[in-house]
Amino acid sequence: MDNNITTTQQRRHRHQEQQQTDDTIEKPATTLEHNEDVRSAPAAPDPDEESAAAVSAEIDPAVEKRLRRKLDRRVITLVFLAYLVAFLDRSNIGNAQTAGMGEDLGFDDSHYQWLLTIFYIPYIIFEWLAIMWKLVPPHIWAGVTIMTWGLASTLQATAFNWAGLMACRFVLATAEAAFAPGVPYLLSFFYRRHELGLRCGIFLSAAPLATTFAGALAFGITSGHASGIANWRLLFLVEGLPTIILAVFIFFLLPDSPDTATFLTQPERDAARSRAALQTGHASGTARLGSFSLREALSALGAPQTWLQPLMYFSCNVSFASLPVFLPAILTSMGFTSIHAQGLTAPPYFLSFLVCIGTTYLADRTQQRGLVIIVLSAVAGVGYILLATVKSVGVRYLGVFLAAAGVFPAIANILSWVLNNQGTDSKRGTAIAMLNLVGQCGPLLGTRVFPVGDAPYYVKGMSICAAFMFFNGLLAAVLRFYFVRENRRLERMEREQQQMAGGEGGGSVAMGKDEVVGAVEVEGSFGYRYVL
Repeated sequence: MDNNITTTQQRRHRHQEQQQTDDTIEKPATTLEHNEDVRSAPAAPDPDEESAAAVSAEIDPAVEKRLRRKLDRRVITLVFLAYLVAFLDRSNIGNAQTAGMGEDLGFDDSHYQWLLTIFYIPYIIFEWLAIMWKLVPPHIWAGVTIMTWGLASTLQATAFNWAGLMACRFVLATAEAAFAPGVPYLLSFFYRRHELGLRCGIFLSAAPLATTFAGALAFGITSGHASGIANWRLLFLVEGLPTIILAVFIFFLLPDSPDTATFLTQPERDAARSRAALQTGHASGTARLGSFSLREALSALGAPQTWLQPLMYFSCNVSFASLPVFLPAILTSMGFTSIHAQGLTAPPYFLSFLVCIGTTYLADRTQQRGLVIIVLSAVAGVGYILLATVKSVGVRYLGVFLAAAGVFPAIANILSWVLNNQGTDSKRGTAIAMLNLVGQCGPLLGTRVFPVGDAPYYVKGMSICAAFMFFNGLLAAVLRFYFVRENRRLERMEREQQQMAGGEGGGSVAMGKDEVVGAVEVEGSFGYRYVL
C-alpha cells in the first residue's frame, strides 16, 4: 500500500512539473488582423489554423503532383472546351451576317449593331451570378448554363425576324455571363495561389485560339455545299449543336470539389483536403459549397484592389472587344482581300494564345504578376500607336501582333491577380463579381470607337485603345506599389510580435514565420503575403 501511495505522489509531482513547464512556454500568435495593435500581447493560436499549418508537412509531393495532373486533365480540359465553344457561339453572328442573314430577314446595319450590343447588356446585368459557383454544385451550374446558351445559339437558325434573333442573343449572353466570368473563381476551389495563374491563362487562351480558326471554320460551313437550308442557318446549327453535347459531358464529368472527385484515389483526395486547409486556414477548409459570408463580402469591398482591378479590366476590355470585331476590316483597309484578311487574323491570335499561357506561367513562378501586366500593357499600347500613326502595311501588321499579344494575356493575368489577393472564397466571389460588373462595361465603348467614317486607319479608335492600355499599366503599377507597402507592414508587425513573444516567454524563442503557418494562404495569416 505504501508503494501505491508513493507511486501516486510521484505521478502527481511529475504532472505538476509538466504543467509548470507548459505554462512557461510562450506560443506565437498565428494570425494577424490588419488593424491589430502590435503592442498588444500575442493572441492564442487558432487550433484549426495550427492544423492547417501542420498539413503542409503531410502532403506527399508525388501524390500532389499526380493530383494536379489529374485535375488539369479533367477540370481544365472541360472549362477550356466550354470557353472555346462559348467564344464561337458569341462571335459567329458576324460570319452569319456576311453569309446573308440580314438580307434574308430584312434588317439593316443599325439592327445588326443592336445584335452586337444586346450581348453585352445581360453580360453586365448578370455578372453577380459568378457567386453561384459557390452556392450551387458546379457540375449542375455548368451543365445548365452551357445547355442554355447552346440551345439559344442553335435556335438562332430558326429565327424568322430580327426580334427573334435579339431574344436568342439575350438568352445566350445571360447564360454565358453565368458561366464564363465565374470560371476563374471555380478554379480557385481546386488550385492554390501559386498554381492558379497558369490554369486561368489556359482557360482564357481559348478565346484567341477560337478566333484563330473561327473565320476559316465559318467559311468552310457557309460555302461549297448544296442544300435547302440557308448558309447562315447552317452555321448556327453546326456550331451550336456541339455546345449542347458538351453540356451533357460536363454535367457528368465536372467534379464539384477535388476532395469529392471520384476519379481521384483516396491518397489524392486526402491531399486535396490538406491543400484546401492551406487555402482556408482551417482544417475543415473543404466545406465551401452552399455558404457565402456577407461579412467577408463587405470586407472585400473595403480593399483597394477590389476597385482598382475592375478599372484595369474595363481598360483592357475596351481593346479586347474591339479587336476581334474590327481586325478583319483593318486588314482589308491595308489592301488585302476579304478572304486574305480573314486568314491574316490567325497568326496574331495564335501568338496571343501562346503568350497568354507563357506569361501566366511566368507570373506564377516569379509571383510578380503586376510587372507582367505592366509589360503586356506597354506592348499592346505600342501596337495601337503603330496602327494609329503609321501607314506602312508591314509596320501596321506588326502593330496587330503587338496589340493581340498584349491585350488577351493582360486580361488573363488580371483575373489571376484578383484571385491571388483575396483571402477567402466569399471575398474572391465578391471580387470577381465586381471585376466583371465594372469591366464588362468596356465593350460598350470598345465596339463604338471604330465608325466606318474613320476608315481606313481608324486613328481615333486606335488612339483610344492605346490610351486605355497605358492607363491599365499605370493602374497595375499603383496597385503593385500598394501591395509592396502592405507586405512590408505585415513583415514589420510579425517581427515585432515575434520579439514580444520571445521577451514575454521567459527567454523562449518564437518560431519563425516559415515554421508557423507560412504555407497557409489566407489573408491575415502569419506569413501571408500579397502577390506582387
